[in-house]
Amino acid sequence: MIIDKLNDFNLILASRSPRRQQLLRELGLKFDVVINEYEETYPEGLNGEEIARYVAHEKAASFKNGISDNEIIIAADTIVWCNNKVLGKPVDHEDAERFLKEISGNTHEVITGVSLLSKSKELTFSDSTKVTFEVLSEEEICYYIDKYSPFDKAGAYGIQEWIGILACSHIDGSYFNVVGLPVQRLYAELQRFILV
Repeated sequence: MIIDKLNDFNLILASRSPRRQQLLRELGLKFDVVINEYEETYPEGLNGEEIARYVAHEKAASFKNGISDNEIIIAADTIVWCNNKVLGKPVDHEDAERFLKEISGNTHEVITGVSLLSKSKELTFSDSTKVTFEVLSEEEICYYIDKYSPFDKAGAYGIQEWIGILACSHIDGSYFNVVGLPVQRLYAELQRFILV
């Protein structure tokens, strides 16, 4: 079975995200978490998908010199793309409030770039999900920020949390991509990666 073949490799998840770690575990994969510090910057002029792919690729590339024969690095970056701009991780309450006001009553894209890297090859792809939020009141926005502190989340929200249950009225694409990792696509790409 392909899970057994994948588990013959030493998979390295280059992410602190507990949500990504949980999704990989639920997929049945064995992996280690290793973090290389990387400043998530990107060249000006890139669009949403290009940004997510660029940052994921650079995260994976930071492992290039130390990778061993049986290792596969899995690096990812998730962004929220709304009104032709990136809503990243908010730095404070005011930032989070601004992001949530931007997506309130609006449709935005959640884009995750994923990069796979071994000693001999690399592959970078992205997955996009359109998410529609109902209008949120200022009171609801402040309640969510105060109770859930979404400062480690792109766009200042977690779809699996109170605000997603309250406000998300439509999703077009992978729900798990919005959580932080397009696991169905990742599984398919990992199969190709080890078989080619």
